[in-house]
Amino acid sequence: MKVYIASQNRTKVEAVREVFKEATVIALKTDSKVSNQPKSEKETMQGAYNRAKALPKDGLRIGLEAGVSLEEDILFLINFGVLIDQDDNVYLASGTKIPLPKFIYNEIYEEGKELADIMNYHYNKEEINTKEGAIGIFTNNNVPRVEIFIHIVKLLKGQYESKNYIGRVN
Repeated sequence: MKVYIASQNRTKVEAVREVFKEATVIALKTDSKVSNQPKSEKETMQGAYNRAKALPKDGLRIGLEAGVSLEEDILFLINFGVLIDQDDNVYLASGTKIPLPKFIYNEIYEEGKELADIMNYHYNKEEINTKEGAIGIFTNNNVPRVEIFIHIVKLLKGQYESKNYIGRVN
């Protein structure tokens, strides 16, 4: 079985390889067709869908997207995943949601920065989005980024195996 992952980010690729051990996992970069820093659940979900939809149709197609979502006056870190099977059935899953510090809100919404850049700067990191991620920093590495994506990919795989899909590709 082929499983495509719409990313070359090592945490996302590692998550798919961990869950689909029996498959040939192929990492391809695709465009999310949303902003570089998705700022809502809808935009983050759309980014994951767009990434998956752009992959070759001769295997399972997975798109994973991280974003932020403002609810009331709290900015949350969010993650979504989409799996599209060979019959164009679409499976959707969301991951952990945790609040982010207020200074991150200011830098994203007032200065237009991306979360990864903010985290790299303030926490003296490089390529944090390919390593522990913001979730790792804010959970004292109790929950590294790869675990969030493993959880989402397990949810997607389980839904695929039980044929619990939400619709078909348009």
